[in-house]
Amino acid sequence: MRGCPEFSLSPHGLSRMGPCARGKVLVAARSPMARVPRLVLLMSGKRKSGKDFVAEEIQNRLGLDVCALLQLSGPLKEQYAKEHGLDFQRLLDASSYKETYRQDMIRWGEEKRSTDPGFFCRIIMENITQPVWVVSDARRLSDVEWFQDVYGPVVQLVRVVATEETRKRRNWVFVVGVDDAESECGLDQGVTFDWVITNDGDELSLDSQLEKLLQFISSKL
Repeated sequence: MRGCPEFSLSPHGLSRMGPCARGKVLVAARSPMARVPRLVLLMSGKRKSGKDFVAEEIQNRLGLDVCALLQLSGPLKEQYAKEHGLDFQRLLDASSYKETYRQDMIRWGEEKRSTDPGFFCRIIMENITQPVWVVSDARRLSDVEWFQDVYGPVVQLVRVVATEETRKRRNWVFVVGVDDAESECGLDQGVTFDWVITNDGDELSLDSQLEKLLQFISSKL
């Protein structure tokens, strides 16, 4: 944590917190949450890498009572829709409607984050009671730093990767202002991932990788 004393966080409480860490944890604690998570998986990956699919697989295998699937883009899109008079539900799907507003949503979201890096992070944590949180769309260094500052050692960084050829088969096309923006490239460097999941369409390989991750998750419960 930059410029702050180290602290430890467990499901049973907090210890050895410096003033900077304590302030951030207290901000999180004021959210209507029932418990501190045992594990937080921050998942990232390029468009059409399949990170949402992998996140859903993890939740399906753990069960809804154990794993909460969270999206930072959810509150972003909802608030953006409210301020711009748009259809929130249509912004959630993979339609051309969402693509029409994608670039402006990115710009608007960056403005919100520059003012308050934890703005969207705090919203998604409200009323979550499961011990495992899977955040399926971490995109920026500020997202990673906020969760690491607040939840420390329970945070694991998971990167989902796929070749360009695989992504093209999933209808990915490079878009200027989207694929070269921070929302796609913000975690390309300067981050050490705890897990790298290759998702190129080989079901057996993906299953093997997920089993290793699930064994680790089970060890933390």
